[in-house]
Amino acid sequence: MNKMVVGKGKTIEDAINAGLKELGVTLDEVETNVVQVPESGVFGIFGKKEAVVEVTVLNNAGKTAEVFLGEMLDAMNIPCTITSHLEDDVLHVELEGKDMGILIGRRGQTLDSLQYLVSLVVNRSGEKYIRVVLDTENYRSKRQKTLEALAEKMASKAVRYGKKMSLEPMNPSERRIIHAKLQNSDKVFTFSEGDEPYRHVVIQLKDK
Repeated sequence: MNKMVVGKGKTIEDAINAGLKELGVTLDEVETNVVQVPESGVFGIFGKKEAVVEVTVLNNAGKTAEVFLGEMLDAMNIPCTITSHLEDDVLHVELEGKDMGILIGRRGQTLDSLQYLVSLVVNRSGEKYIRVVLDTENYRSKRQKTLEALAEKMASKAVRYGKKMSLEPMNPSERRIIHAKLQNSDKVFTFSEGDEPYRHVVIQLKDK
């Protein structure tokens, strides 16, 4: 549920600003509903009514992700600039700073773990699901090219030696890259086998 407060003031603008101050957000992050317009009352004194406005924070996935990551990285004493943009229900979050390798981890495992946590936080409202892609130093693109090259190499080996090839364990997103790269091959097909976290891709020759 989106957070809402009631702002009050002499004018509607004052009431909105009171709500913004309490929430700690800016006007473009909220929607407002005027509950009561101000009235001066008799002789400008008796029966005077102040403005009352409901100020509700919109579900801002980008800000939610940035605040969550910012607090986490501050606690880890890792200075970092965080930017994000939402495109077609995919939230792209970019981390920039020195020594980002520590946030990538071995084969991107740390980055994947952070991405999973951000996804949980962003989608905890239960509203429309938003996929999160967390990246730094263009790691995702580099890793995709590496995996695509691996897929081609292992497919060639399968054909050359006439036997199936089993790849190293990978997470679901990396396995999808392998499957996608070889899905149109007329010589091999792919499938996954094993249980997490050891589930891996197998490249198998097609029947002639």
